[in-house]
This record gives sequence, C-alpha cells and structure tokens, in this order.
Amino acid sequence: MTAASRYAYLGPEGTFTEAALRTLPEAATRELVPMISVPAALDAVRSGEAAAALVPIENSVEGGVTATVDELASGGQLMIYREVLLPIAFALLVRPGTVIEEIKTVTGHPVAQPQVRDWLARFLPEAQWESAASNADGARLVQEARYDAAFAGEFAAPIYGLEPLVTDIHDAHNATTRFVLVGRPSRPAAPTGADKTSVVLWLRADHPGALLEVLQEYAASGVNLMRIESRPTGKGIGQYSFSVDCEGHVSDRRVGEVLMGLKRLCADIRYLGSYPRADHVEPTIRTGTTDEDFLRSADWLTRCLDGRHGGV
Repeated sequence: MTAASRYAYLGPEGTFTEAALRTLPEAATRELVPMISVPAALDAVRSGEAAAALVPIENSVEGGVTATVDELASGGQLMIYREVLLPIAFALLVRPGTVIEEIKTVTGHPVAQPQVRDWLARFLPEAQWESAASNADGARLVQEARYDAAFAGEFAAPIYGLEPLVTDIHDAHNATTRFVLVGRPSRPAAPTGADKTSVVLWLRADHPGALLEVLQEYAASGVNLMRIESRPTGKGIGQYSFSVDCEGHVSDRRVGEVLMGLKRLCADIRYLGSYPRADHVEPTIRTGTTDEDFLRSADWLTRCLDGRHGGV
C-alpha cells in the first residue's frame, strides 16, 4: 500500500492504541503500522510515510499523555482530525502455567500503573514494577521471560503466547483513554454541531493575571473549556505553554472570536484543529453568543460606521 493508505499508531501490535484505531471504519481499508513511540508515530506523518497516526492524548485517571501533548506543541505542525474514546480495563498476562504466588516482577506502560495501583497493593504487594514502552511491549517482555507478568489488554494475550491470569482490572470504574487521529495540516473537518477545538498557547509575558486574561477570552465569548494543561517549554523554570481543548468549531463565530483574541493576546498560538467530539455531545450555547448574535452585532457596528446607527 502507498503512504496515503497507511496509518501509524503507538505499537507494538496488541496495544490499546491499536484497539482504538480499529474502531474507526476506515481502519479496515488501511495498512496499520505499529511504531515504537508517540514521536515516531507522529514523525511518520510529518515525513509522509503515513497519512495519519493515532496516539493517546488523555486518560481519565492519569490526565494528559505528556509525550503526545509535548510533541504536538514542539514538533512540526500537525492537526487533529478525529478522536476516539476507549474504555480501559487491564488483564494480568503471564506465561502459561504461572500462578499468582510466583509473580515477583510486573510491567506495563507508565500510564497504566496509576490505574492498577490499588489492585497491586492488595494482591501483589511485594511485586516490583518496571515500566515498558507500551502495555503490549510489556507483554512481549513477559513472553521473553524478562518479567513475570504484564498489565495489558486481554486481547494481547494470544499475540504473545500468554494467558490472562486475572481480567477486568481497574482501580477506577469507567476509566477511559482518549486518542486522537493526527494528520498533516489542511482544512479542518466540517462542523457537526458537536465539535471540539484544540490549541497550544504561549503567554506573551509572565505577570499577575496573565492566565486569567486567556480564560476571559473564552468566558466572554461563551466558549466552554474542556481541558487546560500547562507544560514546561524547556526554556527555564516558570516557562510554560498551555494545551487547551474547548467546545465548538473554528467556523463557529464564538470560537473564531476567541482565537482572534488569543492571537492578539499571546506570544504565539498553534491551532491543532477542530474535529467531531467522540461523545457527540452538543454544547449549550449561552444567550448572546450564537452565530446570529455575532452577526447582528457586526451589522450594528457597520451601521454605526455608515451613520445608520439609529434604532436597535
């Protein structure tokens, strides 16, 4: 297949990222290529080796996936076109014949550990945890007898010749990971009425109220924030960028007003795309912030400039 029909994802085979990617209808007609890391998956898109990449960006227990947040902020420009929400439950994968009393070492992705910490403390309090590049990679390491057990998706067991000793492990019920499908910059997906817009912001100066000024842009236009996360820029203590998701599409007047305000206010802004919400939830639009409200306001200002400002 050509690069245009190739989708990269955080591998190896058997990760939750692969499971999330396979929920997309177009995945059935694409070549799915596992990559060793989030940066590698995104670089495959930047280089033209893949048309898109699916990577994890947020977990309902642990928060943002920093490798993805940082790479979208600092690497070559990319855009988000889709998101996927995947419920997460782990299985404890072992080599055939292993019993729980024999488990002295366990492995998994670092994001997995907070989601199974209580279970570990209860059932394997003496086991030593070592992080792996991914949950599926942890399963591979168990297959190679480098660890006794791995936390991964139950679906990874047959891929690596392992057995699920315990299934449906999660400290938090309804734990969910959010994944994003990322491609090269282009026109954003068409608005659906239930959309999300993502940006990265760099403040112009560190002063009292600097972040409040950013938040006020969203509040004044009636745009609801869904996530805001600060990340160090690497330029010194106290130097941060902000990764922000909000309700709405860039073509919505209220969202466009926010982005224009942020462009004036911030030292830099990186638009990461407007795309359909995976949960299909439509926003509640506050009175005075509909597209029609913005159009009426613009028309009123035009009439003022033309000397036709009588009336309402």
